[in-house]
Amino acid sequence: MNELHLESSPYLLQHATNPIHWKAWHTETLNFAQKNNQLIIVSIGYAACHWCHVMEHESFEDEQVAEVMNRSYVSIKVDREERPDVDAIYMKAIQIMSGQGGWPLNVVCLPDGRPVWGGTYFRKEEWTNALEQLQELFVNNPQKMEEYATKLHQGIQLLGLVQKPKETILFSKQNMSLLIEKWQRSFDLEYGGYSRAPKFMMPTNLEFLQRYGFQNNNQQLLHYVDLTLTRMAWGGLFDTVEGGFSRYSVDSKWHIPHFEKMLYDNAQLLSVYADAYKRTKNELYKEVIEKTIRFCDNELLNKKKGYFASLDADSLNANQHLEEGAYYSWTKEELQAILEDDYDLFSTVFNINPFGYWEEEKKYVFIQKESLELIAKKTSVSVAFVKEKKKIWEEKLFHIRKERNKPRLDDKSITSWNALLIKGLVDSYTALGNIDYLDKAEGIAAFIQDQLTAVDGSLWHTYKNEESKINGFLDDYAFTIQAFIRLYQVTFNFHYLSQAKQLTDYCFENFYNENELFFTFTSRNAPALIATHFEIEDNVIPASNSVMGHNLYKLSIYYDNSYYEKVYQNMLAQILPTIDYASAFSNWLSLWMNTLEGQKELAICGNNAVANTIQVQKNYAPQLLIAGTTTAVNLPFLQDRFDKDQDFLYLCTNKTCQIPEIKVENIINQIKND
Repeated sequence: MNELHLESSPYLLQHATNPIHWKAWHTETLNFAQKNNQLIIVSIGYAACHWCHVMEHESFEDEQVAEVMNRSYVSIKVDREERPDVDAIYMKAIQIMSGQGGWPLNVVCLPDGRPVWGGTYFRKEEWTNALEQLQELFVNNPQKMEEYATKLHQGIQLLGLVQKPKETILFSKQNMSLLIEKWQRSFDLEYGGYSRAPKFMMPTNLEFLQRYGFQNNNQQLLHYVDLTLTRMAWGGLFDTVEGGFSRYSVDSKWHIPHFEKMLYDNAQLLSVYADAYKRTKNELYKEVIEKTIRFCDNELLNKKKGYFASLDADSLNANQHLEEGAYYSWTKEELQAILEDDYDLFSTVFNINPFGYWEEEKKYVFIQKESLELIAKKTSVSVAFVKEKKKIWEEKLFHIRKERNKPRLDDKSITSWNALLIKGLVDSYTALGNIDYLDKAEGIAAFIQDQLTAVDGSLWHTYKNEESKINGFLDDYAFTIQAFIRLYQVTFNFHYLSQAKQLTDYCFENFYNENELFFTFTSRNAPALIATHFEIEDNVIPASNSVMGHNLYKLSIYYDNSYYEKVYQNMLAQILPTIDYASAFSNWLSLWMNTLEGQKELAICGNNAVANTIQVQKNYAPQLLIAGTTTAVNLPFLQDRFDKDQDFLYLCTNKTCQIPEIKVENIINQIKND
């Protein structure tokens, strides 16, 4: 029988009525397969995945497919967001077998869990034919299957190990320049991003390129970052009506997205746009920040002040059938009826023309290809007039769209993604000065502490319906530590900093591998999978190990902890010589920049320390590490620096400090002029 009705994951519950005898990933399930000597199907996806829904409808809802699967296989459904560890292991298998990956991810395994065959999306006939052939091979020639599984398993284990450099190489600015030069060849200089489709936003890459361009006065790189951020904000990828970014676009101009909206994308992009706003004061970036936060609040906020995972790409259309993008797209006739006399100007702004046309059922997805200033000039109206009209149109469409069937919600809350949003909100607060953003960030921190922290101080991975479950993975710890450090930097509340240090020490006890010099993705106390996973490469989300490296850098300075310093330096020494494609290691390269001579630390002490740090952080200064206090404390970095009668600001370079300043304006000028 199908056991998924016993689960809480929205993705698993979507499959709870399938005729397939699905089971969830549990030790009992794996033991059952071994005891009965049955092949295992592991099918991995997530609630907002469009092609996962397509395969479900075509195959997993089909009685003939169910008959094949139920007859011979133990079928396991996995929500990759609940079990990123399982997903990572079997994704490596797929990449070895086919050279590519994605979701849905489907593998067939021996009874012990070692994979022998797999891929991503399969059509019904292709799927059932393969399953019948594999079962026949398992019965008639199990030795052949065992031999292949052994070789594949060896490959997975090798991929799981950290690749050691063949020799110790000093990574230099010249190395970095060569990597940047190679990286630039893939840039799309018309629409931003990379010269390919589908097109992902890659916030960590943008964050690094902005930092590197800024600190090296590389205007070419900064122009590329601004081009990318502008085109992303203009494209259909960004929902100009309700706010929020979809996961990626299927075309090269950021126009037609796969319409799912993920919390982790929007959280990270808040930070990128906040930094860009500090640097440029571009009002478009401010608009993106405000709308994105509004979207998160309107659609993803739970009752405990945490945030849900995602919105689906699919929603019910007017005929009550699930359709990708039905909620977001418009016909020309609809828009003419809604906008009346404003339609011509609206269609100019949002390209209700061949440029903005979506080939599905004569629908349009809004895309802007010129600035409002240029459009105003071309149409002989004022910029203020166009801006005001745009607000009115979006508000009107917002209310009309609310009458439509909304996309399905994945209503679990994930610790690491909520922690990313803390950082995004804090960065938005420092950029725009809206105290409400800080309140929201502290609300999420309380949610993590109250609902996602166990009695022993460890973290849970997910929360839903008053229940927290699944032991936290390294990314839960890494991003929560990062978030608590970031909250400390704007509030100077030492509770956040001490929590960050406690979680860091927990990671050393439960995740750190002294032989490999990195942190494993799963705790050593967790049930073992078929291979160990070290998350090293930065992707759409930065690798948990690179985030831990940044955390250790900051905490090593705050606490004068030489062991933390040694660990992150060892990590860098292993990674830097092996980098070929910088885009897969951008967060590591940012950590390397923290070790350069231009890196600075700032201690802000005194009764007005919090106000002073906000003044400093209105400016873009990625090379600056901030600490501070409004009371006397024994934190090593701030030792003997507090004076109850006078504000002091200590600017340091590589731990060597200047004479203290009493005026924050002088410090800001020094930072800007260095």
